[in-house]
Amino acid sequence: MNLTEQIKVQAQKLGFELVGILPVEPSQMIGRYEQWLKDGYAGEMDYLEKHLPLKRDPRQILPEAQSIIALAINYYTLDPPKSLAEDPSRGQISRYAWGTDYHHLIRSKLDQLATFIQKTAEEKVKTRVYVDTAPVLEREYAERAGIGWIAKNTNVIHWRAGSWFFLGGILVSIKLDTDVLSLRGSCGTCTRCIEACPTDAILAPNILDSRLCISYLTIELKGSIPHKLRPQMDNLIFGCDICQEVCPWNSKAVPTKERGFYPRKGNLAPTLLSLINMTQEQFSRRFRNSPIKRAKRRGFLRNVAVALGNWKDRAAVPALKQALNDDEPLVRGHTAWALGQIGGKAARKALQTRLDTEVDTEVITEIKDALDQSSSKD
Repeated sequence: MNLTEQIKVQAQKLGFELVGILPVEPSQMIGRYEQWLKDGYAGEMDYLEKHLPLKRDPRQILPEAQSIIALAINYYTLDPPKSLAEDPSRGQISRYAWGTDYHHLIRSKLDQLATFIQKTAEEKVKTRVYVDTAPVLEREYAERAGIGWIAKNTNVIHWRAGSWFFLGGILVSIKLDTDVLSLRGSCGTCTRCIEACPTDAILAPNILDSRLCISYLTIELKGSIPHKLRPQMDNLIFGCDICQEVCPWNSKAVPTKERGFYPRKGNLAPTLLSLINMTQEQFSRRFRNSPIKRAKRRGFLRNVAVALGNWKDRAAVPALKQALNDDEPLVRGHTAWALGQIGGKAARKALQTRLDTEVDTEVITEIKDALDQSSSKD
């Protein structure tokens, strides 16, 4: 086998089901990407614009780069039991965050592949690996390498594997054999993902307004979640898989062989009441080496409070009453909203007691709004 064939075989041994190779060229989608940023659809993700100059050409990252190895690894594990998936007292976490942080797992595999290339090549090779860590438009290069097509929900779909996979890649300083592009399948006239999105975040095919996306709201947004969007979040406390779950192409998904992606204890539909009053130490210990840590404790408990408010069960009032005294104003404010959604004398009493001692102006506003809302519940 030549070097290109050896690389593909080694990549598959490491768990990358899909591999494609293409020559390094400037981005062809950078114009659309720039317009997306100008339209404000990135929300508070300022880092996306910060690295814009580097995204125009991968050679801005590795000047010697001649080839890109685009890779995809399956993270589909299982479908949760219906009793857990439909229980409003439990929080739903996006599948990609059920297991160990994929950055660590995939980075290790990419490093192993890069080392293999350096040892196997007959010349000195420079490499740069990436998995959400480098300013590379990885979906564009995955599509151009034949991994799949960019779907209406902006995910990459492969006709045989669906979209439950992570993307990664390696820039290499040598010329490898290029794959002949033979994309198969398409979204066709299907619009299920657009219709199923609770917040209408998919404005048009391939155009996502992150500011409306539940994944953005529960992970990237650091401040208060807009009131009008909270009811649409249901019990989604970290990420959202709805646009993938309704996609017909994902009916072909088969479970991954990578055990690290399987649910860790407590990550598969945990009870909301077990989460709302976690201390920082408990949060750090429970979600060590987990993508969930990206939301930080304050953001995660904010999400849990919204889910409890959407549950609307008065059994949650005692736990929310305790959370109303949390050190974080962000948690207190969303807890107040939750108590307002639930209503009842106990909820109002807790809100009024907190109002008498609260000093944060935003939380005071949340409490007053919650008291008004609570009164309408009786």
